[in-house]
Amino acid sequence: MSFLDKMERKFGRYAIQNLSLYMIITYVAGYVIQSFAPAMLGYLTLEPALILRGQVWRLVSWILIPPYELDIFTIITLYFYYSIGNTLERTWGAFRYNVYIFSGILMTIVGSFILNIVLGGAVGYGVVFSTYYISLSIILAFTACYPNMQVLLMFIIPLKMKWLGIFYGIMLVLELISAPIYMKIVIICSLMNFIVFFFGNRNMRRFRPQEIKRKREFKKAVNQGRAERITTHKCAICGRTENDGEHLEFRFCSRCNGNYEYCQDHLFTHTHVQ
Repeated sequence: MSFLDKMERKFGRYAIQNLSLYMIITYVAGYVIQSFAPAMLGYLTLEPALILRGQVWRLVSWILIPPYELDIFTIITLYFYYSIGNTLERTWGAFRYNVYIFSGILMTIVGSFILNIVLGGAVGYGVVFSTYYISLSIILAFTACYPNMQVLLMFIIPLKMKWLGIFYGIMLVLELISAPIYMKIVIICSLMNFIVFFFGNRNMRRFRPQEIKRKREFKKAVNQGRAERITTHKCAICGRTENDGEHLEFRFCSRCNGNYEYCQDHLFTHTHVQ
């Protein structure tokens, strides 16, 4: 049993159900703040230097900062995140999905403190930390689980997830190559949950659709084979068993030489074995 399996057995009941919905709610709250009190966003950023001075709320408040400008494309994107996030939660279970999302948040916080050390405690880089790459990690995880699933991009363009994942992968590589050091830290740390889950944990393979289908078909074949092989009663004339109907009754014949059992239709009509 893996470490995650053990943790799920102990703490699985505390997992947040429908976590994707709460993520969308944080986006909505962020857009409300951005629209009506934009100056307040400066007090929400992930600034380790200020956190160490007592502004501990920034450890959590930064997830309210929206990564995009609010427009129709953003609304479609958020709906897409919500949809694939729910699918991942059903595939993995609420506990693993919680671990995936919260580990992305935790690693982003760790990355901010690493960046704070690299920059010598400079203030003002907190604006580069948002949930953008955590949301992107949801797409990458969904692609790894459902590479051949077809989605409608912008509700119009049919596209397999593997091509969308390849596109984002190439964009990330190019961004890593051209980005300054502080953005490299942001990107790598924010996507560390995907790296750990899919490159450091082979147990995640069992959640791929092909593996789930294979296990389901194997279990069905095993159960069917057991049902066919393991029976308590069998008529020596017609071969029917208790699996052929709940109404069937079986009796052994005392006049037959041997242990011959018959159903109620042949118990009194068969030729006795001598």
